[in-house]
Amino acid sequence: MDGPDFDLVVAGAGGGLVAALRAAELGANVLVVDADEHFQRGNNTSMCTAMIPAAGTRWQQAAGVADSPDRFLDDIDRKTAGTADRRLARALAEAGAPLVTWLADAQGLDLELVTDFRYPGHSADRCHTIPGRHGSRLLRHLVERARAHPRIELIAPMALREVRTTDGRVTGVEIATPDGNTEHVTAPAVLLATNGFGADSDLVHRWIPEIAEAHYHGGQFSRGDALRIGRDLGADSAFLDAYQGHAALSSRSQTLIGWATVVHGGVIVDNTGRRFAPETTGYSEFAAILAARPGSSGWIVIDEHIEALCSVFDDFRTVAESGSLVRADTAAELAERIGVPADALEDELAAAQRAAVGTEPDRQGRTDARHPLTSPYIAIAITPALFHTQGGLVVDEHARVLADGSPIPGLYASGGAAIGISGHGAGGYLAGNGLITALGLAFLAAEHVSSAVTA
Repeated sequence: MDGPDFDLVVAGAGGGLVAALRAAELGANVLVVDADEHFQRGNNTSMCTAMIPAAGTRWQQAAGVADSPDRFLDDIDRKTAGTADRRLARALAEAGAPLVTWLADAQGLDLELVTDFRYPGHSADRCHTIPGRHGSRLLRHLVERARAHPRIELIAPMALREVRTTDGRVTGVEIATPDGNTEHVTAPAVLLATNGFGADSDLVHRWIPEIAEAHYHGGQFSRGDALRIGRDLGADSAFLDAYQGHAALSSRSQTLIGWATVVHGGVIVDNTGRRFAPETTGYSEFAAILAARPGSSGWIVIDEHIEALCSVFDDFRTVAESGSLVRADTAAELAERIGVPADALEDELAAAQRAAVGTEPDRQGRTDARHPLTSPYIAIAITPALFHTQGGLVVDEHARVLADGSPIPGLYASGGAAIGISGHGAGGYLAGNGLITALGLAFLAAEHVSSAVTA
């Protein structure tokens, strides 16, 4: 009897490529399909800052950073107020170190530990990234590796339409070209890595109305396909109100400025020239706070010292090159150039400077040690954005999709297609939560699939 066409079908050529590469390395034949012809510049992996949180790695050891999966798990619990799926959070906290080690050693990825600043919520330096700190470089590397592997076939544009089962087990898929031509492929395992539903306005309005009117800055093919396919098979879903927002998207260039601007000491004012919340709240939840301000917009104010620190990010350099940085020698001059009341901005920047050097409490309750802003000043117009949803199909520690609490044999989900580890809403999001669920769940799925292939 002939065997299946492939051992694994991966729908989504973002983080799903990790599953393809790991499974192929372990002996599986893999088909990867993606509905987006331009996925290398249009999916969420390509648009991220390439921050992979991992605890207990050799990069941390070399830098003298004390960390462990348990400590990472404690940070997740603290940020989500204990609402995250603990089994999944533990699995990803433990998978982080093997994942980044494999990416470096088996896939040749040039990884480094971020030690120049720390995102809110992480109690240790554990974000690993690549030079340039941009997802497009990460994705380009994974695509090149996948296309060079003899066991991997990558087709785009090609969309997954249906997962087929027999007696409750996955047996294959129906895939389709943009013009509607369909093909049936047999396979005992499918990974749904099609992201969440951020590009579907109706679903966003239904599940996360607080951010529904904000700019969506994510893949345009993130339309909830995994939810639809999974539910057709009776799969469970959860945390559909969870999402990653961002309050540091450049209004002019529609490019991520980066929260490092704030962590290094930048402050955010609205169109009245006033600060309105502690910036250390976190960039995800700050997006909804900014969206509620007059005009649903504001300004990040930094100085040349912070500009230099943030220039290690490709995205920040892109924002600078777009002409989005407004410069001024004094607070009054800056206020005039960005159109806010001068007395308000002068007062806020002076108070923020005094708080940063410790001569008075911060007006918004900010307590971090930070660089005190000094003239000349730089302002960047910002708009709140939805980056990606963080809820989806319920999965276990092997990334297996569950129905009534039990695995659907052969069906897996990762990234935005699956539940994440951010709890509910926007407040539980830790930097890198999106990428660790995309890459980490794909890695775990591949190992589970391959154990069946080689059994």
